[in-house]
Amino acid sequence: MAWFAARDYQVTGIERDFQALNQARQFGQVLHADIENAPWPLMANGAPQTFEVVVVTNYLWRPLLPLIVQSVTPCGLLLYETFAQGNETVGKPSRPDFLLRTGELLSVCGGMTVVAFEDGFLSAPDRFVQRVAAIAPTPGDPMTGAPRRYPLSLESAVQAF
Repeated sequence: MAWFAARDYQVTGIERDFQALNQARQFGQVLHADIENAPWPLMANGAPQTFEVVVVTNYLWRPLLPLIVQSVTPCGLLLYETFAQGNETVGKPSRPDFLLRTGELLSVCGGMTVVAFEDGFLSAPDRFVQRVAAIAPTPGDPMTGAPRRYPLSLESAVQAF
């Protein structure tokens, strides 16, 4: 949230931990929600609210994956990073429920244009992750030659990633 707020983006965060929620307030709107045991808090007229950039870090709740993808506006950017299989060998999380399977994040982004993807080991701290930067499809026929408008430059997306 801090990175985007520093670049004059309006940001919205969701958190269930009150301490983290209070720290995040300085960067934008925050919602207290337990998104695993309650309805998705960002709904409007029966559909998920959409955002030009959706960022998810260190979090996996598979039932929400379709809603997260639907929350990205056309030509918007999804930045998603979380733990992957193999992490159980170096620490927590270690339960398969909280670890992405090989290629799982890519399949979640089916229909999006993937501009960056990593699946492997990172150090300091040691962890296995998958991360993706993907752009939601443009409405209509992508062959019309209409220019795409991106919320961030790809360089900025890589910096945020």
